Amino acid sequence: MFIYHDQLHREIVLPSTPKRIISIVPSQTELLFDLGLSEEIVGITKFCIHPEEKVKNVEKVGGTKQLDIEKIKALRPDLIIANKEENERSQVEELMNICPVWISDISDLPGAVDMIERVGEMVGKCNNAKALVAAIKQQFANFSILSSGKRVAYFIWRKPYMVAGKGTFIDSMLQKCGLVNAFELERYPEINKAALREVNPDVIFLSSEPYPFREKHIDELRAIVPHAEIKLVDGALFSWYGSRLLHAPEYFEQLMTDFHR
Repeated sequence: MFIYHDQLHREIVLPSTPKRIISIVPSQTELLFDLGLSEEIVGITKFCIHPEEKVKNVEKVGGTKQLDIEKIKALRPDLIIANKEENERSQVEELMNICPVWISDISDLPGAVDMIERVGEMVGKCNNAKALVAAIKQQFANFSILSSGKRVAYFIWRKPYMVAGKGTFIDSMLQKCGLVNAFELERYPEINKAALREVNPDVIFLSSEPYPFREKHIDELRAIVPHAEIKLVDGALFSWYGSRLLHAPEYFEQLMTDFHR
């Protein structure tokens, strides 16, 4: 028997190294593939889109918040990997009746690398995980942007408008970019036009996910806060806390260089 602990400090007991894994978090699905678990992954969500060439052949078990519990049960998993924020608590609790569920809870870079190391150990890919963590830490160590003091509103949804607030992984990545969150509210608050005008951000980032903001939405926001710099950004590089973190520092550096031109 092997005993592990997830990021909610829950004890996870596994009889052996898992051979039938279901991941219901896109960024963690990509991580599992990158750790070398192509054969062990038997189920993923419809939002698990990376690595593109590998996920297309894996059974889909619904969305991150609308899981097909019966399909998951039929796949006979010996481990399910979930996330406190991205998955619905009631559904995750149902999954606990099927097999052990390891739950991540991540709000910053240290939490992300901790998750990678813990998952790597649990799935028998400890060395791969340690190498990945070392590479991620090196990328961020080589990356340095002086704080601009600019206040940013990071939009994740439209109708209603929703932004990434304090205490989120996205907020921690904005800080890495030398930016200050324009909203003091926690988590992912809904906002209206009046609230946006009131905070009057210097910068607005329109994320590519979960809502797919496009060029046409820039004018919509510019009509509300005409003096803000507005840019479409890659949502995965701001919010995916697995192996995609390898590519985040280079993207952030280019993004902020473009802003300062």
